[in-house]
Amino acid sequence: MKIAVVGAAGRMGQMLVRRIAATEGVSLAAASEQPGSAALGRDAGEVAGLDACGVKIVGDSAAAIAAANVVIDFTIPEATVAHARVAAEKGVSMVIGTTGLDPVQTGLIHDAAKKVPIMWAANMALGVNVLMALVEKTAALLDPSYDIEVLEMHHRHKIDAPSGTALALGRSAAAGRKVELEKVWRRSRDGHTGARPTGEIGFATLRGGEEVGFHTVYFASPGERLELTHRAFSREGYAMGAVTAAKWLEGKKPGLYGMKDVLGL
Repeated sequence: MKIAVVGAAGRMGQMLVRRIAATEGVSLAAASEQPGSAALGRDAGEVAGLDACGVKIVGDSAAAIAAANVVIDFTIPEATVAHARVAAEKGVSMVIGTTGLDPVQTGLIHDAAKKVPIMWAANMALGVNVLMALVEKTAALLDPSYDIEVLEMHHRHKIDAPSGTALALGRSAAAGRKVELEKVWRRSRDGHTGARPTGEIGFATLRGGEEVGFHTVYFASPGERLELTHRAFSREGYAMGAVTAAKWLEGKKPGLYGMKDVLGL
């Protein structure tokens, strides 16, 4: 399988290049970066800290996507939407790890998935996806008197909040309670907010240092508190999940898939 990596010089892009090199049955077909990047023209393997692989980083993402069977995208919402449009036109499958898309951008991803198979997940780490399943099950087992709060912390460079993973965990909790997250969420608190309503699902965000990813879901009652936590120590788990998803997409029909589909959860 031939894989293209867009945003190949970024931290996640480099991790993907290294993971592809270490995975049997796949190869790096193309790598791209935004125009003006200092990495343009350099060997993608060398940029990722490996030996030269013969794939130069180019500024034409459309050409990079067209050279592959599947493209992996951990970039920014505007770029991801543009890449999805190209992938749909070229018949190239897509793995998306980008978060922070607005409703219009999300709709465009859904449109692209009508033409090609797309695996889109807020977090591709195996442990996080097990956590999502546990959160949904726990929310279903405990009655609404248990307050649900989602705490997340990421590195100081992250541009969206709450994180896509935090929102996905909140959505898992809402699914367990059979409610729509948007009708019960409190994305942040500031000032005189009043007492906490029963059934609310709250979010708290921390940013600092180089924290890769930390998430805890709290189920709190007057007499006890249950905490479910996941902490990522590197981006390796994300890269492994993305490449696993890319291989899984081979032969799949057009549609929008998630890591639950890939992992059979």
